[in-house]
Amino acid sequence: MTATTAASPGGVYNDKVVRQFAIMTVVWGIVGFLVGVIIAAQLAWPELNFGIEYLTYSRLRPLHTNAVIFAFGGSALFATAYYVVQRTCQTSLFAPALASFTFWGWQAVIVLAAITLPLGITSGKEYAELEWPIDLLIAVVWVAFAIVFFGTIGTRKVRHIYVANWFYGAFIIAVAMLHIVNSAAIPVSFWKSYSAYAGVQDAMVQWWYGHNAVGFFLTAGFLGMMYYFIPKQAERPVYSYRLSIVHFWALIFTYMWAGPHHLHYTALPDWAQSLGMVFSLILLAPSWGGMINGIMTLSGAWHKLRDDPILRFLIVSLSFYGMSTFEGPMMSIKTVNALSHYTDWTIGHVHSGALGWVGLVTMGSMYYLIPRLFGQTKMYSVKAIELHFWISTIGIVLYIAAMWIAGVMQGLMWRAVNPDGSLTYTFVESVKATYPFYVIRLLGGLLYLGGMFVMAWNVWKTVAQGKATPVAIPAPAHA
Repeated sequence: MTATTAASPGGVYNDKVVRQFAIMTVVWGIVGFLVGVIIAAQLAWPELNFGIEYLTYSRLRPLHTNAVIFAFGGSALFATAYYVVQRTCQTSLFAPALASFTFWGWQAVIVLAAITLPLGITSGKEYAELEWPIDLLIAVVWVAFAIVFFGTIGTRKVRHIYVANWFYGAFIIAVAMLHIVNSAAIPVSFWKSYSAYAGVQDAMVQWWYGHNAVGFFLTAGFLGMMYYFIPKQAERPVYSYRLSIVHFWALIFTYMWAGPHHLHYTALPDWAQSLGMVFSLILLAPSWGGMINGIMTLSGAWHKLRDDPILRFLIVSLSFYGMSTFEGPMMSIKTVNALSHYTDWTIGHVHSGALGWVGLVTMGSMYYLIPRLFGQTKMYSVKAIELHFWISTIGIVLYIAAMWIAGVMQGLMWRAVNPDGSLTYTFVESVKATYPFYVIRLLGGLLYLGGMFVMAWNVWKTVAQGKATPVAIPAPAHA
């Protein structure tokens, strides 16, 4: 890394906003995972809400999902997008004041969510619970993000647009469209509105949004991360650049159609359910293309996994990505879905993607990024990264295995019938049988949260001994 002053002819990268988002990624990670652990404990022992309405599961659960997806994941996406687009375009961020606005605006959104959701102020839409004034702020911040990102692409000093930026760009455009369409609402007071859609149309729009929040916010954006940080950490070129382009176009086209698989056996027309299922099955190919491309980047450098825990975070995240993107299409098949729907199997699937893919690739990317943002060559403690990797991985395995077993058990118990046609088990019996798995899930979540505290300590020590040093923009290769 080359330190320089602002007098450098090529200027310096704007890393202040990257540093801000990177640090808040760690902070919001702890908050989001802590709320997750609290609600996991409440499912095992419901009295842990202490009779306080603001601490009930129904109030804290949307706080958990918003904190993990939009606060932790969102901050990581802003940080890495701003870092990667500058380095790959060899230019400083376009409209730096607007970039700073995106940081403070996004933090304001998160704080407003943390206040309103426990108060019960909600639209009731999955991953889109925030009420209309906050939705408007999200739209404004997101448009500013798009201007900064695409403005930087437009003022790039190199002709080529690296593939990571394709994924970041698609994620920014798609999330803007998803958010604006799904959040269309008619306000009746400052903190209350009703959806612009009704009945099954509302459900259809919601799950077009909901599944593509997974497809673009939690997949395309993080694939941008993967395509930059794995080659960087492995010090190898991406395995197949051609495959990365095929992966990109196949993924962004196919994902948009998969949402109806959330609505099997509902009032949604049968053809729409089947369409969602077919596109979900097709989605397996581009998803695995991306996973293979990332993992095979290590060709000739597999030995690095022995000594490099950061690379382990990144590669194991891809293993979970591959597993989740196999499991999702399988669960979209109607006969499988008849067993899995409304069970904890779905929770296991979501968390194998969220904890295993999104969480681990974010942590690996932050471990690469943070020392470089503070003038260091590596994190304060490599052993602490190693510890974090193992306790997080064990936590994920405990969590998802418990939920898979619980989910299949629930599905089988709910459909079991006696010879006379009556149900074999009452619903309460299935809840009682699930209890041990909820305790195991809680243990897994505690381990994952513990790993985040280890990371926070390591980041604190790294920042304390480092210094934010301006980094020179190199002269373009063709100059």
